[in-house]
Amino acid sequence: MTSAFDTNLPSVRQVQSIIKAQKRVELKLLTGEVLGGILRWQDQNCIAIIDDSNQQTLVWRQSIAYLKAFD
Repeated sequence: MTSAFDTNLPSVRQVQSIIKAQKRVELKLLTGEVLGGILRWQDQNCIAIIDDSNQQTLVWRQSIAYLKAFD
């Protein structure tokens, strides 16, 4: 893992724009599990997602297969 969070990376900027817009997302994990909700924040290791029951889940970035945003 890198020690600095590079906010110039396109993927980081795109996730940040999704957080600011509070778009609903679908996160598919490498295990096959799918999480849905709104992203709350990100750092160099994790992304926080809030589901429909207001439950926050921290997801390690390395466990994400894909992230899909909905309008």
